[in-house]
Amino acid sequence: MNKDLTNENDSILREMDYLDNNKKIIAVSKLSHTADEKIITKMISLLDDNDITIRGEVFSALYLNENDISKKLISGLSETSKNIRAFCSLILANRNDKNAIESIIKLTSDSNSTVRSCAFGALGHLKAKNASDEIRQGIFDSNIEVKKSAAYALILVNKEFSDAEIIELEKQEDSEFRKILKKNS
Repeated sequence: MNKDLTNENDSILREMDYLDNNKKIIAVSKLSHTADEKIITKMISLLDDNDITIRGEVFSALYLNENDISKKLISGLSETSKNIRAFCSLILANRNDKNAIESIIKLTSDSNSTVRSCAFGALGHLKAKNASDEIRQGIFDSNIEVKKSAAYALILVNKEFSDAEIIELEKQEDSEFRKILKKNS
């Protein structure tokens, strides 16, 4: 890496915390092609920004980044922030990163329902047939959104609902479950 680029990246890292949101969005959008690990790490940390616009811009920039940033994104699945864990699972799925499946499977038992829901969605998107047991368990989750994500994921991995799963989904007072069951029949 040349010295000018290193200095520019260091400058970006120092300034990122002090930029107003509009300038931060502009800065992040310019970083969608970076391979610099420090900047990728900083961008991942911004997935927990208070401003949803910043989180969305970072999501897009990381998704569009064509460099091999998988290891950094997979390490984000272990962060303490629920937003970082959830968004990293979705970014990895949208990047079609099959190497992340085993790490995403671990999130299906996360303490946070949003993270579990995103994990099931990611596994469905990745068509992770090897996660079908975990996906099936998600249908019995106490959170209705997690149930929906798990049910859709089961369809995406081309598995049929068991009788017990059908009964569980039919008990839900939400019209979306009827649609899900029709897709699987």
